[in-house]
Amino acid sequence: MWYFAWILGLGLACSFAVLNAMWYEVHSDDEAHRRKDVLPKGP
Repeated sequence: MWYFAWILGLGLACSFAVLNAMWYEVHSDDEAHRRKDVLPKGP
């Protein structure tokens, strides 16, 4: 039954990686909007 635990762990690790990537995309977009609002506009 070690293979069941291995597959389960691999699935959870992949799920965590996907959720982490999705969170990073949302967070980086939000940060880019904040920087655009804060930076002074050029001539």
